[in-house]
Amino acid sequence: MKLIQHYFPDLTEEQILQFKKLEDLYKDWNLKINVVSRKDIDELYLRHVLHSLGIAKVIRFKPGSNILDVGTGGGFPGIPLAILHPECQFHLVDSIAKKLKVVNEVVEGLGLTNVKTTHSRVEEIDEQFDFIVSRAVAAMPTFVHWVKGKIAKTQKHELKNGILYLKGGDLTEELQPYQTATIYNLEDYFKEEFFETKKVVHLPIKYRG
Repeated sequence: MKLIQHYFPDLTEEQILQFKKLEDLYKDWNLKINVVSRKDIDELYLRHVLHSLGIAKVIRFKPGSNILDVGTGGGFPGIPLAILHPECQFHLVDSIAKKLKVVNEVVEGLGLTNVKTTHSRVEEIDEQFDFIVSRAVAAMPTFVHWVKGKIAKTQKHELKNGILYLKGGDLTEELQPYQTATIYNLEDYFKEEFFETKKVVHLPIKYRG
């Protein structure tokens, strides 16, 4: 938890409390439904919470923004971002129901009112969002295909509406078709070794009316 406060020193008391509660909630629920590996649960704040918040080093969402988290799994990056942005709406989607059960329990346990979840494939979501976030659920071309038509027309941010993708490793080949993509290295923001190969990819997507 000190890790989160170190990199995000402007948290409110409520946010600090919510981030502190995360560990107990995940440890408790992970015993019943395994959504986070044992190794990762011991390093929850580093490998999941802070990693998710890497997106917030690239952009702070403005109040009223709508964010879609695709393949949220145990609630990452959606839940940490929702704690950090209480005035934004987050829609967390996953095709695996048992994972969303944990997400729903964590959301309830934290008292988050700005998160909704849907058990479905992302293609079935008929809404539009300022940004679509995810943690490497597919190669970029596949992901772009999945989220077609889901980007809002109105721009609220300097960073253009589109995808914010947490990925690792060498992305040269995968991103070759996307000349407008920008790669942000998380090691520029976080000093821990874990982030040496971790990145946030921003891919602007034009509104298709």
